[in-house]
Amino acid sequence: IEEVITRTLESLPADGTHWSSRGMAKASGLSSATVQRIWRAFGLQPHRVETFKLSTDPDFVAKVRDVVGLYLNPPAHAAVFCVDEKTAIQALDRKDRMLPLSPGRAQSHGFEYKRNGTLSLFAALNTATGEVLGKTAARHTSEQFVAFLADIVASQPRRREIHVICDNVSSHKTDLVEDFLAKHRRVHMHYTPTYSSWLNQVENWFARIQRDVITRGIFTSPKDLDKKLMRYIRQYNKDPRPLKWKYADPSRRITADSSDSVD
Repeated sequence: IEEVITRTLESLPADGTHWSSRGMAKASGLSSATVQRIWRAFGLQPHRVETFKLSTDPDFVAKVRDVVGLYLNPPAHAAVFCVDEKTAIQALDRKDRMLPLSPGRAQSHGFEYKRNGTLSLFAALNTATGEVLGKTAARHTSEQFVAFLADIVASQPRRREIHVICDNVSSHKTDLVEDFLAKHRRVHMHYTPTYSSWLNQVENWFARIQRDVITRGIFTSPKDLDKKLMRYIRQYNKDPRPLKWKYADPSRRITADSSDSVD
């Protein structure tokens, strides 16, 4: 057992990038089933690999505290929106008809498709209510972003403070945006750290619309894509729910370093 664990953790097979149960069985003289039992007992999964991206933002801790503070303790009588764009969504039409779901057979569609153009989807998630304000545009530009900010302002009472959480894409930091903020003093921008889009709650909602509408959708034109995206938003807003994060494994809480935690 010790030999199998040591080899798994500290070596690689001569002909591959990771150990398989059969490869380890041959190297150790044990059966493949025995190797699998050992790996399960010690939680080893050599066949899996995960990815990560470290933020190099020098203000990482301050920005995380700012954003998380808005989630946990938003200013009184203010609205907090998570804003982002899902760019270049393709309006794909399948060349072959869809084969329906049936007992013993999954729904399927032909491999070939036709591209009918693209759309970008702007979305603002209200962190208090879970409601989503959405808008599509042919292109993702700073002008379109400013126009969407104006829509957010128009959706709120006249004197209400508005806090916008967004990422560091260049279209969010142009002179047009600065001019808009100068004219709308009650709008406050909060930028997530670089390479930390997971801090923006609207990314969770984008994953939902990707799963529910886009991945398996059939769109005959950009107009058809727009209609189906906006229909999903209207239906979603009939029963919106704010996002509540929790740790599945508290031992994996994120910290900036050993002395300055941002739990």
